[in-house]
Amino acid sequence: MRLNAKAFDVASLAPAVERRTLSRADDEVLIEVRAAAVNPSDVKAATGLMPYAVFPRTPGRDYAGVVIDGPQALIGREVFGSSGDLGIRRDGTHATHLVVEADAVVEKPTTISWEEAAGIGVPFVTAMEGFRRAGLPKPGETALVMGVNGKVGQAAVQIASWHGARVIGVVRKAEAYEGHANSDVEVIDASSADVAARVRELTGGHGADIVFNTVGDPYFQAAHKSLALRGRQILIAAVDRIVQFDILEFYRGQHTYVGIDTLALSSSATGAVLRELGAGFASGHLKSFPINPSAIYPLEDAKRAFVAVAGSSRDRVILRP
Repeated sequence: MRLNAKAFDVASLAPAVERRTLSRADDEVLIEVRAAAVNPSDVKAATGLMPYAVFPRTPGRDYAGVVIDGPQALIGREVFGSSGDLGIRRDGTHATHLVVEADAVVEKPTTISWEEAAGIGVPFVTAMEGFRRAGLPKPGETALVMGVNGKVGQAAVQIASWHGARVIGVVRKAEAYEGHANSDVEVIDASSADVAARVRELTGGHGADIVFNTVGDPYFQAAHKSLALRGRQILIAAVDRIVQFDILEFYRGQHTYVGIDTLALSSSATGAVLRELGAGFASGHLKSFPINPSAIYPLEDAKRAFVAVAGSSRDRVILRP
């Protein structure tokens, strides 16, 4: 799939399917792609919201497939992976084949399908990188996840509960938590409750040791006021770029804010994050997202897949070359 120029909006996308020749360096592998995910960042890059996205290019950050050329030890391996630069600054995964660094690929768990493996990348890397930077949750700590039913939110719940933390989730309307977890997830409906007050109530006044804010500024104040002493807030997104906060509360609370941009991670760095998660998938503490068959599209129907993601579909949208 090729995007020859940025589109004004998703409805204006005009992807083409073209035949191209790939070559690899000695430290790279050639992968036959079996499945590739479509992420919101793919849509944003295609519609000009990422000024460093180059054109023309093949989009796509996440993938799963079989190594068909490269170092002898890797040929035939079933692998998956992701990247911050694939599909943005260089050709990506929405194709039948992909060239990527050999140290970027991760062995695919035998218990999951191609589509499920392709759906792991960006959400789990974002969640894990946030916790790596802020400090992994520990038993006895409380992790508050804002936007808990989004894919990054669900990945954060899985990782935090895997590491023994108590998890509280925030939703914008009355609904239950939809994903996998290793312990009970208490849910706060932000439309009917004061989030910070409810967090204090649930934690005996202590507050949240970690707030994973997947939404950004709409929940910034609630997250800020929910933090425990020495609490840390992880931020990965924004609607409006400017927020106000009480600096006195910030430094007296000894708080830490951590910004995560997985687009800054190379394929190799992303592979290292995914390998850290390997033990969790092997043990069953981490589970890939279920894939709805209706959310799987052929490469020739990529525009519909992009439109679905732009429409805030909760499905993990997958292209199958």
